[in-house]
Amino acid sequence: MAVHNYDVVVIGTGPAGESAAINMAKHGLRVAAVERQSAVGGNCTHWGTIPSKALRHQVKQIMQFNTNRMFRDIGEPRLFSFPRVLKRSLTTIDRQVEMRTTFYARNRIDLFFGVARFKDEHTLVVRDNNEVSEELTAHKFVIATGSRPYRPGDIDFRHSRIYCSDTVLGMTHTPRTLIIYGAGVIGSEYASIFSGLGVKVDLIDTRDRLLSFLDDEISDALSYHLRQHGVLVRHNEEYASVEGDDSGVVVQLKSGKKLRADAFLWANGRTGNTDELGLETVGLQANGRGQLQVDDHYRTELPHIYAVGDVIGWPSLASAAYDQGYNASTDLLDREFRFVEDIPTGIYTIPEISSVGRTERELTEAKVPYEVAQAFFKDTARAQITGDTVGMLKILFHRETLEILGIHCFGDQASEIIHIGQAIMQQQGAANSLKYFIHTTFNYPTMAEAYRVAAQNGLNRLF
Repeated sequence: MAVHNYDVVVIGTGPAGESAAINMAKHGLRVAAVERQSAVGGNCTHWGTIPSKALRHQVKQIMQFNTNRMFRDIGEPRLFSFPRVLKRSLTTIDRQVEMRTTFYARNRIDLFFGVARFKDEHTLVVRDNNEVSEELTAHKFVIATGSRPYRPGDIDFRHSRIYCSDTVLGMTHTPRTLIIYGAGVIGSEYASIFSGLGVKVDLIDTRDRLLSFLDDEISDALSYHLRQHGVLVRHNEEYASVEGDDSGVVVQLKSGKKLRADAFLWANGRTGNTDELGLETVGLQANGRGQLQVDDHYRTELPHIYAVGDVIGWPSLASAAYDQGYNASTDLLDREFRFVEDIPTGIYTIPEISSVGRTERELTEAKVPYEVAQAFFKDTARAQITGDTVGMLKILFHRETLEILGIHCFGDQASEIIHIGQAIMQQQGAANSLKYFIHTTFNYPTMAEAYRVAAQNGLNRLF
């Protein structure tokens, strides 16, 4: 068995592992990265963020074609098969893998492909698909193994019509009807995608409202537009059984309802990828969802072993994972450390959603004297030109100081638009003020102009 010695070994090459490994390599440490799959990128690149967002983009283009009157000169609205759209979307993965592989080579980070398992507190054994093992020793480790869909044992995921958010990327047919169980971010995004392809979707929500962490007005807007596209949302429901047969799937709900569809997609929760790490060997223990507990510097109970990304749970966002990996590595390097806070949320439904800061509900409960500034996209020239008039920008600000407390956006390019407000929110003192948007000249016509419109709207509410 070959033995290799390093300063740090990073387990996982998703956003968290990549940023940690590269930052440490750039500061002179000898770094190795271990990836279970046959190519770098982690679940983000191969199963989660990249393929689902690329798929969404293709579906959005189809929807625009089918609803734009100008294209009737070319032909009638068309239906596209899910496998065809998926094939076009997955080309992005190859480009991502090629680019990220170059990052590791350029920074002279050694890559090992296989399953990593702790032998002791400073040694990993990596076994590849051919059962060949290599031993990696290091002073410190970063666990960035990500997560996978939680799959309850009473559902047969081997059935050809029953999918999770990973296996749905291998769907070889286009269902006419689909039941999605779980109305979180993943479930809501896939409800948008499939309904955009003309599939009749039942979205089963175990709670009383969609994405309850969002501002209530934004959550209500999402519910409305999902229903507009034919999604039937069923709140406060739980499954009793899920049974597949030759022609589809039958879901029995605890409320007594019985649903039938061509296919079933499970999108309710995720599990940290820790079960094969041999944590018991080093005295670490994951919780019931396979997640590791860390302190405010991303250290586990063993201070030389860090954990970042989805494997530590909330917020389980690729953007946050990248920051966590970077900041954990700065702590490991004894450089300036920053704990990740005020993370923007990007939800790629159709239309998309993004927010940063506090919601109206949170401000009301905290008895903060806030006011609301709004701009509706239908009133902006850029949205009228593009035809993407659905949506709004909402700014919550302090009535007295005009400090920006929260920004919530629903509509086309919401995840891009949010960053303008985020930059102002992060300024200190008087620089964080609603008046910035009044005193700044925005290009015209742009979606960014919505900030000026909203700011004027908000100031008009003051007395």
